[in-house]
Amino acid sequence: MTRPHTPASPSGTRGGTGVGRPGVVWATPAAVFFGLFAIVPLVLVAVLSFASWNGLTDPQFVGLDNWRRLFDDPVLLQSLWLSLLLTVLGVAVQTPLSLLLGVWAAGHQRNRAVLSAVYFVPLLLSAAAVSILWRAVLDPNFGVPAEATWLFGDGNLFGHQTSAIAVLVFVSTWQYTPLHTLIYQGAARAVPAVLYQAAQIDGAGTVRQFFHITLPQLRNSIITSTILMVAGGLTTFDTVLILTQGGPGTDTTISAYYMYQKAFKSFDYGSASAIGLLLVIVATVISLVMVRLSGYDKMRSQMEGL
Repeated sequence: MTRPHTPASPSGTRGGTGVGRPGVVWATPAAVFFGLFAIVPLVLVAVLSFASWNGLTDPQFVGLDNWRRLFDDPVLLQSLWLSLLLTVLGVAVQTPLSLLLGVWAAGHQRNRAVLSAVYFVPLLLSAAAVSILWRAVLDPNFGVPAEATWLFGDGNLFGHQTSAIAVLVFVSTWQYTPLHTLIYQGAARAVPAVLYQAAQIDGAGTVRQFFHITLPQLRNSIITSTILMVAGGLTTFDTVLILTQGGPGTDTTISAYYMYQKAFKSFDYGSASAIGLLLVIVATVISLVMVRLSGYDKMRSQMEGL
């Protein structure tokens, strides 16, 4: 009895899977890009943080002098606190808003598609354009506050720390909530309908279905969204640059903006590099803690049958 003929696999494949090249070949362009534009600059910044350089003359090695001066600088410590404060406020405000809007947008309400499209418009604009827009709208002389003194008092929202921070949180929420809404919308649509059908049979209403079905099923998406918010909050720069310029005084000078001042106003690139490296370390530590505490590194699909 002759053995049936089996067609030969294409050249370079394994097991006839149709993969013509090893995975490392396909990953090489992304790895090279990441190395050139992420790893190499980070290494150069780390080296420069131990040097004194004004951008013109040759860098001079100064050891830990930049780091000693930074940790004795009250503005740096305040900037780190403000960065963390804006990040926490952003997460606290954006998470419930985007979660509720995302679940709503995943439904089949009338005119839902049109309203969702309009709502996502801020996501299409750059942070600089959004900041310029709100700077004009909230101008204390010609903007809305000047016409509604009964609500805004003297109208100078950028002249007080509390109101300036509130403006930064509001503008960031207005622009970036649609992104996280989109994440929750996609996740909510992936929740099996059979779960809701079973809940309805058991007599569960809309509120109980949200807290006992929707919210647990969106756990992984909530973790992902929160990590993105933290990363974005710690690296916010252009919004502060355009809206408050770090003022009044240094009341809204966050770490990223303080790094900009050190580098491009004081021409102290060594200290600016130390601030940048410190910000990377802080963001990495926070992200790792979140990953560990939330179980993000062991994430598994919660969809039925997976």
